[in-house]
Amino acid sequence: MFVHPQFDPIALSIGPFALHWYGLMYLLGFLAFVVLSRRRLPLFPAITRQDIDNLLTWGVVGVILGGRLGYVLFYKPDYYWAHPTEILAIWEGGMSFHGGFLGVLAAGWLYCRSKGFHFLDLMDFIAPTIPVGLAFGRLGNFINGELWGRPTDGPWGVVFPQAGDNFVRHPSQLYEMALEGVVLFVVLWWFASQPRKRGQVSALFLLGYGVARFVVELAREPDRFLGSLALGMSMGQWLCVPMLLGAALLWWLSQSKPAALQSQRKTPAETPVKN
Repeated sequence: MFVHPQFDPIALSIGPFALHWYGLMYLLGFLAFVVLSRRRLPLFPAITRQDIDNLLTWGVVGVILGGRLGYVLFYKPDYYWAHPTEILAIWEGGMSFHGGFLGVLAAGWLYCRSKGFHFLDLMDFIAPTIPVGLAFGRLGNFINGELWGRPTDGPWGVVFPQAGDNFVRHPSQLYEMALEGVVLFVVLWWFASQPRKRGQVSALFLLGYGVARFVVELAREPDRFLGSLALGMSMGQWLCVPMLLGAALLWWLSQSKPAALQSQRKTPAETPVKN
């Protein structure tokens, strides 16, 4: 057991410029996306380095807008309905993974429409690169001393002064970093190293994240302003249910799909993109 050291929230400061730890984690996650995506280019001959740079820009917008709107709609709709001007106050905290995920899906779909890619091919391409960014994000949660776990008697427990009590708690941020980040990355990277049916890599991502998040939520303290919801489940667990159902449906549908490796970019003269 140890007490969380309450790190300085600013990771780097140069004159008036200050980089917070969470912002640094986002930057590292985006950098990991670029590096890992370039490693996957040989499997997807229709995708270029320029596409990766463009996808990074689109993805950043999707993550930020989707993550914020997801938090507003999923976690505090009544509050932000009464205080709409605070919706844009991202610097005050409040981002949702599931919202950011939907934002990335929307950005990817729009990019596919503009460039002529099959949507599932693009999702299969980027899915194995995402867990590393998730790992950095959860590390940022731990450094900030937020999203702590439930009380535990385990010797690995942590006292988070930010929680306002002296309970020894699960370091659930590190659990998520390990499962959603490291383990999911290893599994996806291995699975996606060979040609798979279109949609299978994406389905495995949905399944892996959904299971990992659902399990860790058992050790994570529910948001105090929400508590436990129906069936004793947290908001995070309920938001994972559609992901798990989507994984099963996508895997079933993928059985009749060609390998994503065989996909090529369509030209404007060809038939409309089928997703």
